Amino acid sequence: MSPVRRAPKLPIHNRLAVLRAERGLTRAQLAELVGINVQSVGALERGDNYPSLDLAFRICEVFGLPVEAVFSRTPFTAMSTELYGRTEDA
Repeated sequence: MSPVRRAPKLPIHNRLAVLRAERGLTRAQLAELVGINVQSVGALERGDNYPSLDLAFRICEVFGLPVEAVFSRTPFTAMSTELYGRTEDA
């Protein structure tokens, strides 16, 4: 995967690590399912690289989620907040 030029104010945030953990997938397993190498999964999770549109769709298919549930231009709030209306302090 080649380095991606990014606009300084338009990062792409993701929930890959959380979704993998919820489903008990290792980086290697996710990499095999979407056809990339394990180092690329780590780079995506850290935000060092951004996925192509095709790769984003393949990742979302593995998790059974729409793209906007996995990737966002703004930081994600905690899933418990979104699902249950709880704050992190509660």
